[in-house]
Amino acid sequence: MVQFTNSLDSLMFQKKGKSRCINQENPRGEKGKGGMAAGSLGPGRKGSPCMEKIAPGETRVLAEMEGPGVIQHIWMTVTDRTEKDYYVLRDLVLRIYWDDEEEPSVESPLGDFFCCGFARGCMVNSLPIVVNPSRGFNSYFQMPFRKKARITLENQHEAEIPAFFYQVDYTLYDEIPEDVAYFHAQWRRERLTELKKDYTILDGVKGKGHYVGTYLALTTLERYWWGEGELKVYLDGDEEYPTICGTGTEDYFGGAWSFTKTENGVAREQTYCTPFMGYPYYSREDDTVYNPYHMNDMPTERGFYRWHIMDPILFDEDIRVTIQQIGVCHKGLFERQDDVSSVAYWYQSEPHQPFPKLLPREERWPR
Repeated sequence: MVQFTNSLDSLMFQKKGKSRCINQENPRGEKGKGGMAAGSLGPGRKGSPCMEKIAPGETRVLAEMEGPGVIQHIWMTVTDRTEKDYYVLRDLVLRIYWDDEEEPSVESPLGDFFCCGFARGCMVNSLPIVVNPSRGFNSYFQMPFRKKARITLENQHEAEIPAFFYQVDYTLYDEIPEDVAYFHAQWRRERLTELKKDYTILDGVKGKGHYVGTYLALTTLERYWWGEGELKVYLDGDEEYPTICGTGTEDYFGGAWSFTKTENGVAREQTYCTPFMGYPYYSREDDTVYNPYHMNDMPTERGFYRWHIMDPILFDEDIRVTIQQIGVCHKGLFERQDDVSSVAYWYQSEPHQPFPKLLPREERWPR
């Protein structure tokens, strides 16, 4: 069998494959064709480091490659230097297509795919997703393809994107084993969840595969503690009740007791980033750069990730993933309504079911 997975304990073994890279210095990933464009310093001296002038409404192909192969690393970044750039991370839509697909297997606003919801960048230090200063987005999800792969970026922003930097690192192989599944990711949002109805993270998946991760962007719209909702996973025909049911939202993301630390009699939530689970973003008040009245009246935003890398959730026929909106106060548990966005990450056999239609850009914006 071809050794095409990489980890610390497999680095010593000889690999069989051909390493390739796609960016604007080598847009087709051709052997011996990188860095050929001429810049102000002459031929081969940083002549084409980025994709330029992506017009509003335009979709650009970032990478297209013939297989068999495996994408091993993706890096991207985009500017955030002006007030107009505020919604860019929700206005740029990332899509990935495998083989001859017409429907994408990955569809998400750019920021959310990299665990940066609310159109805001934040530091993320996990195993498959890393975000470094400033908006340095990295994915290490292994993404195999047999015939070809295509990565696109759609600009739904009101303004032109003057420069977009990216790189896709991949390896070509003679074959991909039959039991290797395809990577998928899907974004969803409910601006106001329905009372007593669980928020849907993933549904409509048919086929065999395994669920590998959740990103959750929560804007709390009510008072009191919000994190009593339980994550549920319905597997292979489960109907009213799931096979897997968690014990609370902070529990699912690996925390406990409201993430709090008490100092001087005041309890404050703590953020954290670990390889498999994290709470990288917590906003308790307005970003006054975008609030000229300095009113500090925006609802609190929280971003979480949970990677099922050591504990993938396996399904043979179908899977549905939901999470409750339940809080607690001095009167006890209560049903909540909040603003919830999410990205589900999973692998499955193809073909896959078409995704729900992506919300219009205005309905993706943070509050």
